[in-house]
Amino acid sequence: MSETNFKYNPKVVVIPIIAIMLIWVIYFIEITFGFNFNKYGVYPKSFFGLRGVIFSPFIHSDTRHLMNNSVPLFVMLGCLYYFYQKIANKVLIMGLILTGLLTWILGRPSYHIGASGVVYLLVSFIFFSGIFRKYYRLIALSLVVVFLYGSMVWYIFPTEGRISWEGHLSGFIVGFVFAFTFRKQGPQPEKFIFTKNEEFENLFDENGDFNPQVESIDDDLE
Repeated sequence: MSETNFKYNPKVVVIPIIAIMLIWVIYFIEITFGFNFNKYGVYPKSFFGLRGVIFSPFIHSDTRHLMNNSVPLFVMLGCLYYFYQKIANKVLIMGLILTGLLTWILGRPSYHIGASGVVYLLVSFIFFSGIFRKYYRLIALSLVVVFLYGSMVWYIFPTEGRISWEGHLSGFIVGFVFAFTFRKQGPQPEKFIFTKNEEFENLFDENGDFNPQVESIDDDLE
């Protein structure tokens, strides 16, 4: 498949569905059997808190928290696997780990849970990738992302005490870094090659003025 072409792949739908089903099943198990998985979230600067680097995106505090993350996660994963198929796994897996680690470094002493860090990672990556690649199709996608989720940028700053702005900021930073680092991988701007047309060029002189060298033909009349 040419990197300049965007083609449908089953992962565009399968991966988002699996991700959403997984976080909902985990939440269902938690509320049905009375478990509390918050302790498996990222707890900054704690050795045991490192397990949250992997587990925290799958844990949510309540239904509203889960709903707020489900829709943008589904949309952004679909965009990632459609427009950036060749590097999608790398961006998602490495991005999830680095976002968790950065949250572990920057965060307040509390359990940081939820998939919002991954959502910010994907929004940031997709937005900045279009700009760095200077590819008009991906720039258009960047504008759509801004239209849909531009207001999210305010939540990378301390706004509410119970919101992990550190997780949001970490995802945003990692997405920006990945967009720049992987700008040469995946889809690239289409390049056009122009061929010379000598007959057309002969219609102009060395100064660029129109001066066709047309041979005159005299008809001999008897």
